Amino acid sequence: MTGVIMVPPETRPHIMVFPFPAQGHLLPLLDLTHQLCLRGVNVSVIITPQNLQHLSPLLSAHPSSVTSVVFPFPPHPSLPPGVENVKDLGNSGSLPIMASLRQLRDPITLWFRSHQTPPVALVSDFFLGWTHDLCHQIGIPRFAFFSSGPFLASVLQFCFDNIKSRTKDPVRFSDLPGAPVFEEEHLPSVFRRSLQSPSRDLETVKAESSMNFLSYGCVFNTAECLEAEYVEYVKQRVGHDRVFGVGPLCLLGLDPVGTLKTSSCPLLSWLDGGPERSVLYICFGSQKALTKEQCDALALGLEKSLTRFVWVVKKDPVPEGFEERVAGRGMVVRGWAPQLEVLRHVAVGGFLSHCGWNSVLEGLTSGTLILGWPMEADQFVNARLLVEDLDVAVRVCEGDGTVPEPDELGRVIGETMGESGLEVRARAEEMRRKLVGSVTKGSSFADLERLVREVALI
Repeated sequence: MTGVIMVPPETRPHIMVFPFPAQGHLLPLLDLTHQLCLRGVNVSVIITPQNLQHLSPLLSAHPSSVTSVVFPFPPHPSLPPGVENVKDLGNSGSLPIMASLRQLRDPITLWFRSHQTPPVALVSDFFLGWTHDLCHQIGIPRFAFFSSGPFLASVLQFCFDNIKSRTKDPVRFSDLPGAPVFEEEHLPSVFRRSLQSPSRDLETVKAESSMNFLSYGCVFNTAECLEAEYVEYVKQRVGHDRVFGVGPLCLLGLDPVGTLKTSSCPLLSWLDGGPERSVLYICFGSQKALTKEQCDALALGLEKSLTRFVWVVKKDPVPEGFEERVAGRGMVVRGWAPQLEVLRHVAVGGFLSHCGWNSVLEGLTSGTLILGWPMEADQFVNARLLVEDLDVAVRVCEGDGTVPEPDELGRVIGETMGESGLEVRARAEEMRRKLVGSVTKGSSFADLERLVREVALI
């Protein structure tokens, strides 16, 4: 990328960045931090010991611009000792980790007040709404960082503002663009839990969520071509234009846009032998493990589809004998896989995903057709955007505990990966081109430059 704004060396601003320790939150904020450093911003990253490893690439790339500020992780009765990241607990770990991190308010204040050149602003995750008051106390502006897009943020805030009890009727979001309708079980998990089993922690989350739209600025991991109506809606809602769509940040990390690491990974070697766009990649994120019944149904559906595939599993109980039956056509990968490299591989044409926002953006920026199976958290909202609003994906199943019918699943996979999926695949490829354009010369590039100017003027 050329023509980026560089802050003059003598006026380099110093800011704090405070990520929330979940992979889908932390990684995009570190990608944003990388871009801020490239433009001449000095950054102190607030982190806890077990999450420090995630800063290694950033510290290596920007040794004079990035500093880690390590605080001991505060204890919480619901958290096992040594657990500091949601990936070690699943989605249910978000609330106790949010509660623990609130205890860092005083240590951060002490650090800030003892610093020779204290930060002029804070960029903190939207799960850390309490930092709005912290910033008010120490006298600096806060930018709320949303690892997702403004559609989800708007839905979540509407829920907290307007829905006071459980309902069997569909919920119409009358104030939002297009007035979308959701079943209660498809609303964001953190809000549904507040209806099902109210607690002090959830009431605190509700109050802190409202603080995000009170922030000096809002930064979203999205692009106008995905959610232009909702970017404008948030600007109207907050009453100013300090709303920045700077994504997809997966295109702006330490790896340059569109390049892959050379690797001797057996998975990538296996993909090298496959026909173009023939492989379905299956992964449900870092937190979700399927039940035995779901694994059995998915395995049988894959067998019936006759489609080439890669299935990434964690603790998922893959049926005995399945791998032998699909040898040569399918590959089961246990543990971690280089997801972005796989999705960008020429042999991969489909992505069976839970529709977590990071996975959505990695799929879209690879031009891969997403086959959605939303289960929890933000995933139903994201699937709605992809399938109904943008028509760049198909829904194959939905629900955390749903067991798909194998014959139907196999049919949908086979048809979508074949001729029937060509039109949606073409729209997905067009969206890829728009997203790459947005970060190289379009709206996201302009908003990132605008964000740097804003920080430099504080």
